[in-house]
Amino acid sequence: MGDIKKLWRKACKEAGHPDKLFHDFRRTAARNFIRAGVSESVAMSITGHKTNFMFQRYNITNMDDKRSAFLDAQEHLEGQKKNSRINPVNLELLKK
Repeated sequence: MGDIKKLWRKACKEAGHPDKLFHDFRRTAARNFIRAGVSESVAMSITGHKTNFMFQRYNITNMDDKRSAFLDAQEHLEGQKKNSRINPVNLELLKK
């Protein structure tokens, strides 16, 4: 195990990220897979997570994710019939 840690530290240092941990990259991979539209089950098989609970701990949601969700919902609602009872979101509030 010691050799792996040494190799990891050396590789990170050479890549310009001396303080990165393996799990930092695992978390980034989990988030990137989901944002790229990869299914959760496929992403989990790649990252090695065995449960959805643990995977969700790595797939952290931030304000950009929430803003994007609202914009996607707005786009969907705009495509609905005008006589729908659903009221669209005010996009100006999301641009702040």
